[in-house]
Amino acid sequence: MSSLINEHWQRNLVVCLVGSFTTQFSMMLILPFLSIYVEELGVQGQAAISQWSGIIYGATFVTAGLVAPLWGYLGDRYGRKPMLLRASLGLGITMSLMGLSTNIWHLLGLRLLAGVAGGYVSGAMILVAVQTPRERSAWALGVLSSGVMTANIIGPLAGGLVPPLIGIRATFWGAAFLIFATFLATAVLVKETHRKEVAATVARRRSGWSEIPHKNIVVAMLATGFLLMVANMSIEPIITIYVGTLIEDQSQATFIAGLVLSATALGSVLSASSLGKLADRIGHSAVIVAALMIAALLLIPQAFVTAGWQLVLLRFLMGVALGGLLPCIAAVVRHSVPDQFAGTILGYSVSSQYIGQVAGSFFGGFVAGHVGVWAVFLLTAMFLWLGAVYNWFSTDLRSGS
Repeated sequence: MSSLINEHWQRNLVVCLVGSFTTQFSMMLILPFLSIYVEELGVQGQAAISQWSGIIYGATFVTAGLVAPLWGYLGDRYGRKPMLLRASLGLGITMSLMGLSTNIWHLLGLRLLAGVAGGYVSGAMILVAVQTPRERSAWALGVLSSGVMTANIIGPLAGGLVPPLIGIRATFWGAAFLIFATFLATAVLVKETHRKEVAATVARRRSGWSEIPHKNIVVAMLATGFLLMVANMSIEPIITIYVGTLIEDQSQATFIAGLVLSATALGSVLSASSLGKLADRIGHSAVIVAALMIAALLLIPQAFVTAGWQLVLLRFLMGVALGGLLPCIAAVVRHSVPDQFAGTILGYSVSSQYIGQVAGSFFGGFVAGHVGVWAVFLLTAMFLWLGAVYNWFSTDLRSGS
């Protein structure tokens, strides 16, 4: 067992679960009214509003991906709890200031700053991965992922209901209040131990990569995390367009598209902890390979559906298949690197996923515009299949790492 296993790991898991839910909920809360807020800040014209909304939304992912390895390294050296406190306090402050924005540049700057200052969910993943017993790690990370994905479902729904009641700016402040509550709960309840000897080790060693015995496994997991996000984001931005080709009543396109996206997230919520528990028992590699192959197979009929309900069903099943993938990736990375460098390498894993989100969005839009939406599904299926083969033929993974 890891020398970093924490006797308070179960309580830490609960606090990180609630904290990850509230921070992710607060981030997703703003999506339904983001374009409206952009217009209120002076942007005019449908094309400009759409363009700025995309820029504002993606800005946080760009900066978050750039700084994730840095926060991982500092977490290794100074502790993961300080990183959670930094993230929740920083995100709370930037979220409250977003409600005070007076022009689009203020909002863009604050979204960029939120990416730099935030990172509670990734920090929680690292803390749970490092301080949970090895035989329970994938299950614990699955539970944490379920909380995040639940927030992805509920957040946008609340974002459509709350602003008409209290106003858009007050909604930002309400979200900031939730994040500040997370900051206080983390400060009081999270207990982290065994930091001094690890910090000293990190301080003495400058090159974490040279200390990793299974570099091929780590590279495979970074590539798999990137691939998973490409698969998700290549489809999501064009779902509404695709749904519009499947139904006669175009006024229902947005509603059906929301059901499709929610179905994927719901499937992942229902399966994440169970697949994590299964991975702890039969091996993470088996679950990773099976998840990628099943998801690839499910993508093929999505290119040929003839009704909205068919797409909803297939996306739900795909969510079930992929629900345990991120917990397994984090668990494999955690088990493949020394304790003192776990945060740094998991930080790189988070960065690869953010890069995948950006790359997936560009890829999906480009292919859909130049070839057709159907081609996005088939090409994404091919990528997932190649990812499964790559994982399968990694010798260490095949041995049940």
